[in-house]
Amino acid sequence: MGIAIVTGASSGLGKEFVYQIASKEKNISEIWVIARREERLKELADSIHIPVQVLPIDLIKRENIDYFMQYLKTRNPQVNVLVNAAGFGRIGSYKDINLLDSDNMIDLNCRAAVDMTVAVLPYMKRKSRILEICSTSAFQPFQYLNVYAATKAFLYRYSRALRIELLPRGIHVTAVCPYWIRDTEFISKAKHSKDGKEIKNFIFASKVKNVVSMALADSRIGLPVSTPGPICFVHRIVAKFIPHEIMMWLWELIRRL
Repeated sequence: MGIAIVTGASSGLGKEFVYQIASKEKNISEIWVIARREERLKELADSIHIPVQVLPIDLIKRENIDYFMQYLKTRNPQVNVLVNAAGFGRIGSYKDINLLDSDNMIDLNCRAAVDMTVAVLPYMKRKSRILEICSTSAFQPFQYLNVYAATKAFLYRYSRALRIELLPRGIHVTAVCPYWIRDTEFISKAKHSKDGKEIKNFIFASKVKNVVSMALADSRIGLPVSTPGPICFVHRIVAKFIPHEIMMWLWELIRRL
């Protein structure tokens, strides 16, 4: 038996991963939940039937990664599952999103995910699994979701290459690339910019339970990429054959609907 570590666990995908790991993963005896909002983490811990270790850590701050690495060294856990779900986005043009938000997106969505992965890997063994929560936006450039999409493209490429590097150790890495998810805080928070209405609709958005269930199933069978829903699956295939310039003009039409 080992532990699972879930970042971004106070809401959205991260929170749902905690619920489903607790109920579906048979080799997990404890879950470590990481996010900034301690009260939400405590509420989550109280609702889970297996032990939960609450770690109220802001991963944007580099010194907190050092703290977590020291915590790992002290506890010396066997980590069976790592889910890097911490992240956020902003909708708007380059002039609408402030520099701090852009910097924090890069730090949290890219650097923190890499830091957490590298920190945890020494405590993983054969058949351990890593789920890096990317996005269907990783498959092409997205105007008015530019920085967020670029960070997810980085994480997607990182995940794909890391999977090959870890094959000799038997550790599986899955890049999870969902479409919009309607029942999380992501969309409402992403629109908190000067011009969050640049994207006018989120048609065919998925539900968080379905996304997490499919992502965990794909991870269990060792898929390198999980596209948990029909829209993101089609997007992934189409983006392989249609030039990005055309894809961006198609997006220009879709986002205005």
